[in-house]
Amino acid sequence: MSKEIIRVRDVMKRDFDMVDGMATVAEALQNMNFIETKTLIVNKRHEDDEYGIVTLSGVASQVLAADRAPERVNIYEVMTKPAFTVDPEMNIRYCARMFEHFGLVRAPVVEHRTVIGIVSMSDMVLKGLGSGDLETD
Repeated sequence: MSKEIIRVRDVMKRDFDMVDGMATVAEALQNMNFIETKTLIVNKRHEDDEYGIVTLSGVASQVLAADRAPERVNIYEVMTKPAFTVDPEMNIRYCARMFEHFGLVRAPVVEHRTVIGIVSMSDMVLKGLGSGDLETD
């Protein structure tokens, strides 16, 4: 008996923070509403641009541990761009494999070139495996 496929859309967080690359790290952190994502998505500057991503662990290593003043560091200096993105219809088993292969912990979920959420390895484990409905091959 085949079990229902669990897709990224089913486990992703729909709330996330979008920031401008020119904002300072201090401004971005002060305006962060969804701390549980541990991520800031850096908005595109124009239609042909790509999204960037900043993780709180990245801020910790590149700003805090490097003894840099967050008021003097712009987001674009610490972001990863382009961000590795995931399709919302992807099976979480393949998403987890991709995360493992590329050393990812979380990624923006993009549909029609627009970010609609963030998915993490924790989301896939807790909401995917925890549901007991994960299809195996």
